[in-house]
Amino acid sequence: QVQLVESGGGLVQAGGSLRLSCAASGRTFSIYAMGWFRQSPGKEREFVARIAWTGVSTDYADSVKGRFTISRDNAQNTVYLQMNSLKPEDTAVYYCAADRSASRWYLRTSALGYDYWGQGTQVTVSS
Repeated sequence: QVQLVESGGGLVQAGGSLRLSCAASGRTFSIYAMGWFRQSPGKEREFVARIAWTGVSTDYADSVKGRFTISRDNAQNTVYLQMNSLKPEDTAVYYCAADRSASRWYLRTSALGYDYWGQGTQVTVSS
């Protein structure tokens, strides 16, 4: 099992920045990649970004490219999401997730492609 705990959410004005953290524990050696998703009321969970646990591969949703940056610190078993130039439409609960399979690359932007989830952290961007 892998446990994931997010932190860093909060209230910020439009144009501001936040950095989310996701600390992984447990069988972290089984992690292949980590992702960030978000969900706002009445909407489906939406892919935000993904990073390989080793190597440099990253993916971003078009809506956040150029504004958000995903990174990791393997020594700390932590993944970060730096969010800049925030917009009110970025308001959501943000979840980190872990993918333990190298064979589901085609599901890398789908919630179906992840095995473990954190509890989520609220991000609210005021206009």
